[in-house]
Amino acid sequence: MEQIPLAAQKRTIFGRKVKSLRRDGIIPAHVFGHKVSTIHVQVKGADFSKVFEKVGETGIIGLVVDSQKKPVLVRNIQLHPVTSEPLHIDFYQVNLTEKVKVNVPIEIVGESPAVGKKIGLLLTPLSEIEIEALPADIPENFKVDITKLENIGDEIKINDLSFDRSKIEILQDAELVVTQIGELVTKEMEAVEAEIEAEQAEAAAEVAQAAPEAGEAVAEAAAEEGKKAEGEAEIEADQPKPESTEAKEETK
Repeated sequence: MEQIPLAAQKRTIFGRKVKSLRRDGIIPAHVFGHKVSTIHVQVKGADFSKVFEKVGETGIIGLVVDSQKKPVLVRNIQLHPVTSEPLHIDFYQVNLTEKVKVNVPIEIVGESPAVGKKIGLLLTPLSEIEIEALPADIPENFKVDITKLENIGDEIKINDLSFDRSKIEILQDAELVVTQIGELVTKEMEAVEAEIEAEQAEAAAEVAQAAPEAGEAVAEAAAEEGKKAEGEAEIEADQPKPESTEAKEETK
């Protein structure tokens, strides 16, 4: 596999001060690896973007630092949450004679007759496959030809893919499904789902309406209790009061 060169310089700015590098279009990075001393470097953002567009995370980059060429893979890129601009890069230095573990992306090629005839939907449970291989034997991607998927239930598993098994070891279950044809959502199913959503909305509205009604019921009950208390007080006031002992003695 051809190594695409990328110039880098050793970095002397660290921590929060790296913001000044990014303002100048430079991306802070570091190089690490098995039995390799970590070094802090920086690369021009424009140069890195051009190289990464070609190699992705599976191609080997010839990172040139102080005239020394280091074969590296892009192991991780930290992106800005808003602009998606690279903030930091992890380069993994590889030994071309030692196998490495990487995730290789899956690329869907062709058109499924089942999809074209609107018989079913194309489902893709996997987007990448973990492998182990020598750096030079890492494929750019796994191409998955879906032109033979004609019926619902048709599927392609990892074991069905075409690759050099003498050079590439798959580290996942070979029976895992890469892509398959699933059932379309029928009009009946859509109607059922619409009814369920309507019932859920109606139930939520009933709950919302029940809250003020419950408050009114409590208020009415309290008012009724108040009226009863007033009536009992009036009845008690109308009844003759018993004469006191002193009044009885005066009468005598």
